Amino acid sequence: MKKIVLPLALLLFAGCKQQEVLEVNISSNQQLNEQPVTNETATLKPYPETRKGDVVDTYFGTDVADPYRWLEDDLSDETAAWVRAQNEVTFDYLDQIPFRDQIKERLTEHWNYERVSSPTKHGDFYYFSRNDGLQNHSVILRTKELDGEPEVFLDPNTFSEDGTTSLASLSFTKDGSMAAYAISEGGSDWRKIIVIDTESLEAIGDTLTDIKFSGISWYKNEGFYYSSYEAPDGSQLSAMTDLHKLYFHRVGTPQSDDQLVFGGEETPRRYVGGGVSEDQRFLIISAAVSTTGNELYLKDLTREGSGIIPVVDNFDNTHNVIDTDENYIYIHTNKNARNYRLVKAPVADTSQENWEDVIPETDHVLSVSSAGGYFFANYLVDVQTEIRQFDYSGNEIREVELPAIGTAGGFSARKDDTHLYYTFTSFTYPSTIFRYDIQNGISELYWTPEMDFNPEDYVTEQVFYESKDGTRVPMFITYKKGLEMDGSNPTYLYAYGGFNVSLRPSFSVTRLILLENGGIYAQPNIRGGGEYGREWHLAGTKLNKQNVFDDFIAAGEFLVENGYTSHDKIAISGGSNGGLLVGAVMNQRPDLAAVAFPAVGVLDMLRYHTFTAGAGWAFDYGTSEESEEMFQYLLGYSPVHNVTAGTVYPSTMITTADHDDRVVPAHSFKFAAELQDKHAGENPVLIRIETRAGHGAGRSTESVINEWADKYAFMWFNMGLNPFQ
Repeated sequence: MKKIVLPLALLLFAGCKQQEVLEVNISSNQQLNEQPVTNETATLKPYPETRKGDVVDTYFGTDVADPYRWLEDDLSDETAAWVRAQNEVTFDYLDQIPFRDQIKERLTEHWNYERVSSPTKHGDFYYFSRNDGLQNHSVILRTKELDGEPEVFLDPNTFSEDGTTSLASLSFTKDGSMAAYAISEGGSDWRKIIVIDTESLEAIGDTLTDIKFSGISWYKNEGFYYSSYEAPDGSQLSAMTDLHKLYFHRVGTPQSDDQLVFGGEETPRRYVGGGVSEDQRFLIISAAVSTTGNELYLKDLTREGSGIIPVVDNFDNTHNVIDTDENYIYIHTNKNARNYRLVKAPVADTSQENWEDVIPETDHVLSVSSAGGYFFANYLVDVQTEIRQFDYSGNEIREVELPAIGTAGGFSARKDDTHLYYTFTSFTYPSTIFRYDIQNGISELYWTPEMDFNPEDYVTEQVFYESKDGTRVPMFITYKKGLEMDGSNPTYLYAYGGFNVSLRPSFSVTRLILLENGGIYAQPNIRGGGEYGREWHLAGTKLNKQNVFDDFIAAGEFLVENGYTSHDKIAISGGSNGGLLVGAVMNQRPDLAAVAFPAVGVLDMLRYHTFTAGAGWAFDYGTSEESEEMFQYLLGYSPVHNVTAGTVYPSTMITTADHDDRVVPAHSFKFAAELQDKHAGENPVLIRIETRAGHGAGRSTESVINEWADKYAFMWFNMGLNPFQ
């Protein structure tokens, strides 16, 4: 079975946004600089002058000006006019890059291949998703036999004419007779849930609204559990959401009758999730106040009137229930195990003193899933996957033989399943599906993509370099075989560095145009992530955050010192928390790279916690209000507050979206305003603001291709290169 309680995905580490070129006019209240700046053959229009207000905040006796506070108001006409004016400057510049259309055409060619997901069985049907290549969204298909002709079950391409409404999640009853699916409109984290009869495909009851950071977990055929906040006053996209609530919705009844199960005013928690065990016996509740550490609760659904029993009553560690049986619940935890372990807790008394190891901690980070009556331990060994199969007594059955060095996932299925379907990928290994016989341990190829790509033409190496304090940091480097390391290769340096997120080897069609044209892709696994367990994560949080920036800077220096590239051929990139990384490094080392792509970044470190669910990120960042020491530390690296007048910054294209209610676009707006006002030299500083889009999830294929065409065109052009020459 799948994990009963999944950690909330609070930050996307991709976070790239797109928008088609818009026909817009600069509003009459925008004043322009007097002289245009010219970059080779492209003329940069004058930046719109961004009005400076007189807002000043005082922190522990220190005054901090916030002249662009007005850009936080996403409902104001002045902010909307500023967005239009900035987009006009940005797209006018991009339109002048002579090879931009060629890049888009080549990206489209690469993208045009069939992609499918692993099949899962619900009732009489196998369900899977398929995209024929250039569809904006994958279609959910079903078939009674795996080799049969599938029929359409759900087509998200019909949800909206412009492709901005997407399928966010889909959940079936155990017998497969009903399904509930969530949709996202305009990329927002707010969802709507629709229940349908899987035979007739007709809707059952009303559409549920105002749902955010939620799973959908069915209890029998009666209804399902979901989570939400009260709709905030003011802007739904930027107002703080703080009190999460777990509800039970009974099928066919109005949402107003839904039962509050946990959370709200009585038990205030920022994040609450609930899932029903496969045997339908238990409701497992996870509750948290930040993105790291959670409480765990248990409710026996077979006993009428049973209460909610605490299993873990603090936020000191992270816990996920993997499975249950008649006697035990099985918990994946990092309590007393920095690299995690799997324990079993007796149902009769789940107190932590009764926990017993099933899979003990090792030197490698452990994640666990279950399928066919076995556990599958996924170990991260120097950021590469090893899979080992265990029985429920903790005896190792075998190591699963993988096709190559890379990343494997998807080792989950029901207890009575005899097979599972897992996916394997690496930097030069397109995502491929294998069918695994759970009893005999044999993997068979189930599906592989057919595409215009020969992995034998490319090579990936893993190197280890020293950061500023001597810490050994791994980095993957991918390039075309035979590429001369003469320091002239355009290099795309991407990282994240936060929230215990591990950047694993994976294939991306977006990189092919870079690699086939002599480019290098580099991905360092810097501190703040989860690649080496809890200590690696903590070494990049709060008063240790500078380690993250130092690791990234050291990665760039390593690439230059070892002849892969030069500073004038590096583009640095990151999204969300990675956008913060790029913004901070731009300020600290503006000479590190020629081009910078801070995407949907957390860039105002003094106020991030005042928007939407931002307060939950305090475990990683700390807040400007908790202590003078923390305030001074945040002020010392906050990208918005450290732009320096007279500094020559890299050619920069900030990307964000008007419906991003995870990291509100005001972060990017303020950073762009500061850079445009203060930077010296002729390097363009642009902001690309997509409309009807959010933090990254659910984007249409068209919008993603447009974004990458713009980014690569901007990168190559500002490196003085034409990839087609």
